[in-house]
Amino acid sequence: MSDGDSSEARDEAPQEPAEPDRVLLHMPVDVRSASLVALAVLGSVFALHWAAAVFIPLMVSLMLTYALSPLVDVLERWKVSRWIGSAVILLAVGGAMGWTGYSLSGSAQDLVDALPVAAQKLRLALRDDGRAKDPSTLDTVQKAAAQIEQAAEENSAKVAARKGVARVVIERPAFNVRDYLWSGTVGLIAAAGQLTLIAFLTYFALGSGDTFRRKLVKITGPSLQKKKITVHVLDAITKNIERYLLVQILTSALVGLATGLAFWAIGLESAAVWGIVAGVTNLIPYIGSVIVMATAGLVAFMQFNSVQMALLVGGSSLVIHTLVGNLLLPILTSRTSRMNPVAVFVGVIFWGWLWGIWGLLLGIPIMMVAKAICDHVEDLQPIGELLGE
Repeated sequence: MSDGDSSEARDEAPQEPAEPDRVLLHMPVDVRSASLVALAVLGSVFALHWAAAVFIPLMVSLMLTYALSPLVDVLERWKVSRWIGSAVILLAVGGAMGWTGYSLSGSAQDLVDALPVAAQKLRLALRDDGRAKDPSTLDTVQKAAAQIEQAAEENSAKVAARKGVARVVIERPAFNVRDYLWSGTVGLIAAAGQLTLIAFLTYFALGSGDTFRRKLVKITGPSLQKKKITVHVLDAITKNIERYLLVQILTSALVGLATGLAFWAIGLESAAVWGIVAGVTNLIPYIGSVIVMATAGLVAFMQFNSVQMALLVGGSSLVIHTLVGNLLLPILTSRTSRMNPVAVFVGVIFWGWLWGIWGLLLGIPIMMVAKAICDHVEDLQPIGELLGE
């Protein structure tokens, strides 16, 4: 065979397909480390839920410390000891809250007493309206079902009577005032104990000044780089929480003032009390607006005896809370904390599920602290990026 024939044979022979290039993915974590992280997260969540009675006072005390520390610093610059200045500030804040509560206690009591009457009046009005109108298909079916159920009960009673079977009626235990008094007293004692614990923790934290800050910097290690990172983290936490508290105070004051003026213009009684209630409940994300809208609308219906006025009062409260509490506040909060709104919303849901009302109040500050730590720790920077804008 000639060379030409051999080359033609090689060309006609089937060629094997070339092997594709392999792509190797280097995963940053393996299954074992991911499992350990998941177990650590679950353990942390369980510990936070189990020890809520300890963590909640600590976080509330931390927030109060950041809020009142600038005032104590001013007194210290005036040559007043931090311990004395802390006591004066706490007594002044407690006295102001007590005086405000006492001065508005009469109006608040009238408001609380009016809520059951308003609810009963609204129920009667809705029932009368339902009777005045023609019965709907659903009402007809419901009435027929009730008649069938009544007939079945009468038939079963006759059968039981013929067979000589005695009917057993289970009576509910009588209302015992002592049980409710005891449970209420225990709740008041627990609340007083929590408030006392928070007051003392705040006092010691304010009086200590930057003692724990210096200790944290000292225990990070001899490396100057680690000390700088610790200082940056503490400065970021302080700055974010102070801005958050300032935004909360301003927006709550704005909501309270706008609500009080709006209710006063409409003619609702106890408009000042409603303004204070609206300002305080504005601190509770998403739920505070619903509480004020529902209760204010109910009281307005009792006062004006008009569904339109109730809708006007409730609608005005909803508009104020929506514009200030649900639009302006998240925008300012996201700018001050540099956190995206989705992460803030999910975090509020999580902490609300974990700690209830306290979780709704403390969820955003806790996430700010976590983000400040994650932004300055190299291994945790992906979490900080996930929480950021």
